[in-house]
Amino acid sequence: MTVTQDLSFLSLITNASIPVQLVMLLLLGVSVTSWTYIFSKMFAIKRARAQTEDFERSFWSGGSLVELYQAAAANRRGTTNKTGALERIFEAGMSEYQKVKSANKGTLDASAMLDGARRAMRASYQREMDALESHLSFLASVGSVSPYVGLLGTVWGIMNAFRGLANVQQATLAAVAPGIAEALIATAIGLFAAIPAVLAYNRYSHDIDRLAIRFETFIEEFSNILQRQSR
Repeated sequence: MTVTQDLSFLSLITNASIPVQLVMLLLLGVSVTSWTYIFSKMFAIKRARAQTEDFERSFWSGGSLVELYQAAAANRRGTTNKTGALERIFEAGMSEYQKVKSANKGTLDASAMLDGARRAMRASYQREMDALESHLSFLASVGSVSPYVGLLGTVWGIMNAFRGLANVQQATLAAVAPGIAEALIATAIGLFAAIPAVLAYNRYSHDIDRLAIRFETFIEEFSNILQRQSR
């Protein structure tokens, strides 16, 4: 083998020691999984934002809350299930409000009916946030742990490279370079897995926080509307 062949990317991986190759394989699998979650979460947040904006326009258009609730329930029962997170929060609150109101038929005070609707919306809100935040912890773990896993492979590879020098009479750069280069690839793969995961985690956390603020604001505004209607 020539020095150029020894230092090619594929040759360095195939010629690496078994522990270093296992580290590279682990990081590669983590990177593929991370990118899968990155793209799926990107589409999910984009869809949630569009659905939220569509429902806010419908809600504040001045139409009947009962008709809006019936449309939301019909969409949820449909085959395509086109309801968004905010629409499901509204449906949960409106459904609970109507159930309590019809069950008591005016014998329950307004604050009790309002508390039931607010609790239902809060429970729905928590479910929606759990769905939006799914897999974010995995991206955070990948961003924080992957460089250290790659560094583990690098340390192991460098140890093997220097142990190999004990079998030669004269240590040269050409003799130690392939071993060190193949060890450093593990760190490079670790950074390749970590950097996109960190960037995606920070971006998606910000986007989800913005959606959470919109959901909480809607819950308070809708609660005020129900309070005025129950008087």
